[in-house]
Amino acid sequence: MNIDAHRGKAERIERSLARLTCSDHEMVIEASMLAGTHWLNLLLHRVGLSTPERDAMHAEFMTVADRRKASVLVGAALDALDAIEALRTSHVRGDLPDGEAAARRALDCLAVLRAHALSS
Repeated sequence: MNIDAHRGKAERIERSLARLTCSDHEMVIEASMLAGTHWLNLLLHRVGLSTPERDAMHAEFMTVADRRKASVLVGAALDALDAIEALRTSHVRGDLPDGEAAARRALDCLAVLRAHALSS
């Protein structure tokens, strides 16, 4: 997928996400993960770490070498997506308390990803 397609999908997911509240924490976290992955892929394409034919499905599945390069070039964005993934594990797949706080954290991380993608 190319940069424009990633941006379009991320923005479309975020428009849907805006209809939710943090009480819908599972969906907020999941949508943040989906949109955030598109923002990260946009960044990875821009810095030359991936091609439209080779998108990252999850940051945690990137090779060690690619993660190291990404941590240098787009470290804050990678950290933000990792944080959302951790919330997904604990609050979507798991049942830890404070789902609304987790949703707010996911939205904060998504904002970091969006800001980095749009400023690069």
